[in-house]
Amino acid sequence: MTAQSVLVQRVEALKGTRVLCVGDAMLDRFIYGTADRISPEAPIPVLRIEREESMLGGAGNVVRNLVAVGAAPIFISVVGNDLAGREVARLVSEHDAIDPCLVVEAGRQTTIKTRYFASSQQLLRADAETTQALADDTIAQILSHCDSIMPTVSALVLSDYGKGVLSPAICAALIAMAKAKGIPVVVDPKGVDWSKYRGASIVTPNRKELADATQMDAHDDPSIVEAAQKAIHACGIDGVLATRSQDGMSLVTHDHAPDHLPAIAREVYDVSGAGDTVVALMAGLMGSGASAVESARIANVAAGIVVSKIGTAVAYTDEIVAALHHGDLWTGEAKIAGIVAAKGIIEDWRKKGAKIGFTNGCFDLLHPGHVSLLAQAKSHCDRLVVGLNSDASVSRLKGPTRPVQSEAARSTVLASLATVDLVVIFGEDTPLELITALRPDVLVKGADYTVDKVVGADLVQTWGGRVALANLVEGHSTTNTVRKMGGLK
Repeated sequence: MTAQSVLVQRVEALKGTRVLCVGDAMLDRFIYGTADRISPEAPIPVLRIEREESMLGGAGNVVRNLVAVGAAPIFISVVGNDLAGREVARLVSEHDAIDPCLVVEAGRQTTIKTRYFASSQQLLRADAETTQALADDTIAQILSHCDSIMPTVSALVLSDYGKGVLSPAICAALIAMAKAKGIPVVVDPKGVDWSKYRGASIVTPNRKELADATQMDAHDDPSIVEAAQKAIHACGIDGVLATRSQDGMSLVTHDHAPDHLPAIAREVYDVSGAGDTVVALMAGLMGSGASAVESARIANVAAGIVVSKIGTAVAYTDEIVAALHHGDLWTGEAKIAGIVAAKGIIEDWRKKGAKIGFTNGCFDLLHPGHVSLLAQAKSHCDRLVVGLNSDASVSRLKGPTRPVQSEAARSTVLASLATVDLVVIFGEDTPLELITALRPDVLVKGADYTVDKVVGADLVQTWGGRVALANLVEGHSTTNTVRKMGGLK
């Protein structure tokens, strides 16, 4: 078995792994628009707002990353009795995989980070927050919940953003609970005093955080190792995974030779949330049985995927597996994805200003007619998504002798085409559910249909999209080809 295959198995083993995440919950707001003039009031751009989005931030983004790879996170945090706190609770409730316990503390400000974008360029971030200590009753509720849950989980994440949830006393108590159960503890640290994380399995600072905490230089491999070793011995932790931006990551543990992981070549759009991805993957993987080295290698790949997206993004299982399979050929996005991953990929494309096109079919034996349809479809959009009927769906539509090729083979062939940006397999007889979920801007079908007969046309038009009909290439049909081959009577 190849090293990549082993890592792929580790990623797939994440499914259902219960991870307890405790830390500072935040509300991340993203405001997108265009800036094509300078304000007459000051030398600053005027942002014409086009849309706004909200999502879980801080420790909540760690939880989102765990959900994206199929883990089952338990999320314990504190919010205020305010609109932002209720929005955080609503966003948590949208994820069935999250088991939440949000303690509401009266008078507390729920942290809000608002980022303003013009196209893909971030202009400004504005924060509203509190860092005050938690009330005694709030602390008691957190520790009580954690004590009852700890026996059921496989790993503990402490996501420390310095907003008051993870005090030294809470950290010490939670780490002691986890160590008593023999489960790994992964910490995303804050501040310069890491002694409060004593007993943790892995701490995941960036290069600057490591330098600040150890008061040492941390600019290259030897200095990173020296600083990490100082932290390990001085703070009583088992290992340090230092993220180094364009230089990759370095894993230094008390019982293993240092491992320097090079960054994966990629186009970096936004580094927001990459640290959350790393801590989530490290905890989930180690909790499901992977070694620290295996976990770090996979986390490095996942971080590379996230920085190629805009905003507080996540890496999905399909994307990580594709990246591991493709190695150096990885281009930043998986071209074959499930519906959940596809929605995330398409959301990121839209943030970059791309127009999304959609077409669908069985594509059993690819022929010139298919190639022409896909080329015409791509001409109407920036990114083309192809909905592919599953094997069961094809059999229902075409008969028991079809498909000739499996859905795995058909999706691989489609994904190899330059005109195709994403392939999503669906099991229904029509792509209506898929269209509803992905909300394409352009829906493309062959001209043997009329617009009123195209499945999903009315839906696409209701959200401002349009339907395009592609010219057909005469004389090409998969069914006729199969008949010539003697496959059908």
